[in-house]
Amino acid sequence: MVAALSGKAVVAKLGMDAHWRGVIVVAHALRDAGMEVVYLGHATPDQLVTAVIQEDPSLVGLSSLSGNHLDECRRVLDGLSEAGVEGIPVVIGGTIPPSDEPALAGMGVSAVFGSGTPLRIILERIAALLAD
Repeated sequence: MVAALSGKAVVAKLGMDAHWRGVIVVAHALRDAGMEVVYLGHATPDQLVTAVIQEDPSLVGLSSLSGNHLDECRRVLDGLSEAGVEGIPVVIGGTIPPSDEPALAGMGVSAVFGSGTPLRIILERIAALLAD
């Protein structure tokens, strides 16, 4: 059993990714675990950065199933850095090849969840990130 989560998460699909089911399931799981969730739907990196500045979340969750995760994550993380936003864990889920995980970690992504990762694992990892 995962301990209750607290805080706020901003969750979005990167770019024009049309896949929505996974990100909605994760958003509901975060909410059911106790987090306030701000779901943006499709968001450009600039829109996401603006929302993070406005919402002051304790977690940023990204979804990508369209293969553009490296470029979009770089733009999000660069935008957050340029805005002076630091210390917020950024996680991503979707069809992320394991070979891309080191590059994402090098950019500052805190956790990568491939398609089919059990919700229990996602919530446990997020709980650990928020506890740090």
